[in-house]
Formats: sequence, C-alpha cells, structure tokens
Amino acid sequence: MPRSYLPPSAWTETPFLEGDEAKHLAQVLRIQPDQWITVFDGLGNRAEAKVLSVSKQRIALILDLAESKDIPLPEITLVQAIPKGKNMDWIVQKSVELGVSKIQPLVTHHTIASPSDSKADKWRRTALEACKQCGQDTIPVIEDPLTFEQWVAKPQETELQLIASLAENPLNFRETLQSHPDLQSVTIAIGPEGDFSQEETESALAAGFIPVTLGDLVLRVETATLLSLSAIRYQYM
Repeated sequence: MPRSYLPPSAWTETPFLEGDEAKHLAQVLRIQPDQWITVFDGLGNRAEAKVLSVSKQRIALILDLAESKDIPLPEITLVQAIPKGKNMDWIVQKSVELGVSKIQPLVTHHTIASPSDSKADKWRRTALEACKQCGQDTIPVIEDPLTFEQWVAKPQETELQLIASLAENPLNFRETLQSHPDLQSVTIAIGPEGDFSQEETESALAAGFIPVTLGDLVLRVETATLLSLSAIRYQYM
C-alpha cells in the first residue's frame, strides 16, 4: 500500500494531500478514487486513508482510525561530520532506517565538503523519502550545518554523549553502553576522513563527551556511522 506524508496540520475532518505528495500519487502511481493508502505525520502517527478524489494538485482523503508508535529508546542524536560526495545522503537514509531522532551535520577542521544553504533541505527530503520507503513514521530533525566550534559551545541535551575517536585510550564502546542499561537518550559524534583534530577532540572531552573506540581498523566515515548506530540500536532492542 502506498505511503504518503500528511503534515500534522492536515489531520483534520477534511484532510488532503497536495504538492509533491499529490503529484507522486496522481502521476506516478496513478492512484484512483476509492483506493486506500497509508499516511503518516512524521511524529509517529499513521492511518489508513481512503482516496475520495484525485487531481495533480490535490488528493482528498478520509482517514480511518489513527495509530501511534512509541519512539524507540534511547533517542539517538547523530552528530555527523559532513563527508565528501553523496555519502551524506546515504548516511541520512540509513540513519532513518535505524531510527535516529536528530542529525546535526558538522563542518570540522578536516571536512572537505562545503555545504550550501540548500543542503539541509535536500537531506530533509532524503529523510522523508526514507521514511516512506522503510515504514518509519517519525521523521528525524535535521539541523542546519554548524561548525564544530558552534556545535561544541551549545549545551548538550542528551543523557550520554559519545565521540568515536582514534585518540589514545578510548573506552570500549560496548562496555560503555552496557554501563547505561536504562539509557533514554544518547549523542554519538562521528568525525570526518582523518578524524576530528586534536583540538576538536579535546574540546569535545571538555564538554563532557566520552571517547569510544570502534575497533582496531580505520573505518570509512559512513561505515563508522552505520556501525555506531547499529550497535546502539542493537544494545537496547
């Protein structure tokens, strides 16, 4: 059954899809009146919806009973140094599949990419498409990119703050997670190619971040991110 994003403000007595969502259903999927689709609001709610009328600009619906899904705990914030090429798009997609709550893109000392103002909007569209594809009903918050200095100066809002690090004497990742059995929220920071600089690592540690190791091998950025998110999600399944 097709899945479409119906913004929270549109969950009314006379709901309808418009814009890209309506265009995709009408022109690509050729949806017809009396067919059923699934809609979700990006906040964890979904409903079955019957199509009442179809045009390229607007699809009128009637909603069946809505269902809500609890956000899996811990809530994960991914702080991601922006990699080169299209790897950030892939990271956003896989992060949605692994149920992250927030993504903070970072520009660090070793970051090669120079994100434009429109990049965050593109990543938000990628996140939405990933939610539609994988059945995720909660769209993660994707912040505008910050420099490392801007980000580390902000108060941290999660219970546990971790930084994947190649520095000396990092803690065991698994054991660190196991020492927090009832964790409600966690931040994991992943550096760029070449890792965070020494000054950035020291700043993160001073801000309360705990350095953890992802193993003996030097991983590509996207591999380190996928491993970290998967390990956190698996630990608290």
